[in-house]
Amino acid sequence: MLWLLIIAGSNRMFRSKATHGTFQPAYVELNASGELARRAAQAWVHLESCDLCARYCRVNRRVTTTGAVCRTGEHAILHSFGPHHGEEDPLRGWAGSGTIFFSWCNLRCVFCQNWDISQKGLGREVAPEELAALMLELQRMGCHNINLVSPSHVVAPIIAAVAIAAGRGLRLPLVYNTGGYDSLEALALLDGVIDIYMPDMKYGESAAAHRYSHVRDYWDANRAAVREMHRQVGDLVLDARGVALRGLLVRQLILPQGIAASERVFRFIAEEISVETYLNVMDQYRPCYRAGEYPQLNRPLARKEFRQAIELAHRIGLTRLDHENRG
Repeated sequence: MLWLLIIAGSNRMFRSKATHGTFQPAYVELNASGELARRAAQAWVHLESCDLCARYCRVNRRVTTTGAVCRTGEHAILHSFGPHHGEEDPLRGWAGSGTIFFSWCNLRCVFCQNWDISQKGLGREVAPEELAALMLELQRMGCHNINLVSPSHVVAPIIAAVAIAAGRGLRLPLVYNTGGYDSLEALALLDGVIDIYMPDMKYGESAAAHRYSHVRDYWDANRAAVREMHRQVGDLVLDARGVALRGLLVRQLILPQGIAASERVFRFIAEEISVETYLNVMDQYRPCYRAGEYPQLNRPLARKEFRQAIELAHRIGLTRLDHENRG
């Protein structure tokens, strides 16, 4: 029978026009046609003059990491993996989101709360075959999805791993959990591979991104990436039990003193993406890593600042807010 698909926070009900019975992730069809293997081969070529994130460092990462901000070569560095029960409601469900944490990052956020992973690079190198085995293990553990955390700099090994895992029975939705500084070249390779895009929209202007994340054009690159992500997967679609199957989910961490320029972010989402965008307005900012070196960031977020951000999102017309679905 047809799956009932629910948009959380809305009285409207949606039916899938394409799926009968068990949900099938997008990459299954690509794998059957041979296109997934072709994408994997193309991704390795892109790695030879790397344009797989919005920095466009053009380093041959199959040979060296010198000059690559992500400090990652041909293979991904794995920090950890396992079921995660602290993600957004539609991802964690009741059995957890199957997270795979990659070390290093293509951003240099001075307030990073996972700086030991993103900036120290703790972990070990894994080949695509082992990465595929981890995906299948998370599926056996009963996770609702495969949640690829900080994937922007490891697109090539991810696609290679998915091609292997799909041939061995992987059938979970893939979540692309990104800082939002993604290239259109990488997203073209991921079209039809990723089911759920979950980008950060960290800043509504590029000056703050330059100062606090050490990238010069974040706002332009981020908007272009989010537009393309939404074009590929549309608004977030949930199954009858509220678990995400496909679509876009956006995060914004609210920073002290309005540094994140939330109004510009929320207006962009509402006016240029969709008012049905599922949005996680996050309140967990605290000074971490090098935040103490920046007076504007050297304090926790005030409750008033978070309430104002929520009120702003509602005023602009965004009502699918993750925190409002929690008991």
